[in-house]
Amino acid sequence: MASILIAEDDEGVRSFLVEALEMAGHRIKAVEDGNLAIDFLRETKVDLVLTDVRMPGADGIAVTRFARALTYPPAVILLTAHGAIESAVEAMRLGAFNYLQKPLPSPSFLRQNVRDALIASRDISNSSSVLVSPDNSVKNDTLPEFQLSWGAPTMLPVIDALRRVAKTNASVMLEGETGCGKEIFAHTLHQQSNRSKFPFVAINCASLSDSLMESELFGHEKGSFTGAHAQRIGQLEEADGGTFFLDEIGELALPLQAKLLRVIETRCYTRVGGTKKLSADVRWVTATHRDLRQMVKEGRFRQDLYHRLAVFPIKIPALRERREDIPELSNLLLDQIAKSARLPTPVISQRAYDLLKVASWTGNVRELRNTLERALILADGNSIEPEHLNLSNGASEDMGGRELPSPANGTSPEVGALEMIERQAIVDALKIENGNRRATALRLGIGLRTLYDKLKRYQI
Repeated sequence: MASILIAEDDEGVRSFLVEALEMAGHRIKAVEDGNLAIDFLRETKVDLVLTDVRMPGADGIAVTRFARALTYPPAVILLTAHGAIESAVEAMRLGAFNYLQKPLPSPSFLRQNVRDALIASRDISNSSSVLVSPDNSVKNDTLPEFQLSWGAPTMLPVIDALRRVAKTNASVMLEGETGCGKEIFAHTLHQQSNRSKFPFVAINCASLSDSLMESELFGHEKGSFTGAHAQRIGQLEEADGGTFFLDEIGELALPLQAKLLRVIETRCYTRVGGTKKLSADVRWVTATHRDLRQMVKEGRFRQDLYHRLAVFPIKIPALRERREDIPELSNLLLDQIAKSARLPTPVISQRAYDLLKVASWTGNVRELRNTLERALILADGNSIEPEHLNLSNGASEDMGGRELPSPANGTSPEVGALEMIERQAIVDALKIENGNRRATALRLGIGLRTLYDKLKRYQI
């Protein structure tokens, strides 16, 4: 059972909370104001904080801010009256798990929400690094980015949708721009599902040719094609019982779409060159940055497959639609990058924050991460400054009063600036991948054909 701190000034509500949670076997410490809560957290580690938003001394926002800044931060649930919902949303931006509106309907409702918060918090604390195999499949159960900030108002419907669908077996389609973190959401969905103890396997449909993709999906028998010197199980077989994530599903060729549909409908398949039927017991999660409905109209994506995969579609907002998350997101990403490089984590200066918050981020979280990785390399001291962000090529130097460069083709300064940012991102990715086009496309999160179009467009 868990250790829980309750901060609530209303004695009646406080007694209700204590009794409801003690009945579930939890260890409870109850205090009547925010200052006492913070004092207790300074001395004692707890698993969860249940705090009122408005109370004497420090309010629930201050308690949340303090709790989430601890080395081992507890989960936080806010209790709010109707008039304090905006404050509760602010606390969620700081990392609170949820807010519950008073009066609570029942003790069981409270216990269920506490249980959900403790499970989510435990998953985060147990998260490990991603292991990517040479075939670009991901086989671990978590991503370090699971801890990224999802507190912006635009994210609340997404979080609610994830919670609602997680425990079901419905096929989920994640829609959103390139780099907005769709795979992170797929991992989160898996972690919160009934299949969380089984494998999570991911394949990027844009990363392999059609023939190789079929072998990766279903496996192959020895001698089934040139170079098949041994039997190989497919990724679908490795995902048995767990979650199978198909990223960039819009890049899948029509013949493979037909085979995938058959697998989903019959829950059976055979390896390439084989005759033995294998069962496909997986939860299907897909992601795309394309408009699949339009592709269906154009005959480039099967309508029957679309309806099978998009039973529960979730739209992920672009980073520019949740700018409130950028400061915390930047800190978390920078800390991850620095630890991976075994370097001290520098501080981001206020001027640098200002630039980060107004940049267009056409590449979303992935572009932000690449920008911070480059800044870490360029920064000589203990802080990251505007010049380290390399955004002067793009849209952000106007913060310092400079005029944006006007592109030669006569487009607007804003469009030209964004194009220069995109061109520079492609050039940087090509250098990192030593000119390997396929690896570059994967790093940028775009299809190989899209990359070739951009190379031609920008004359790279």
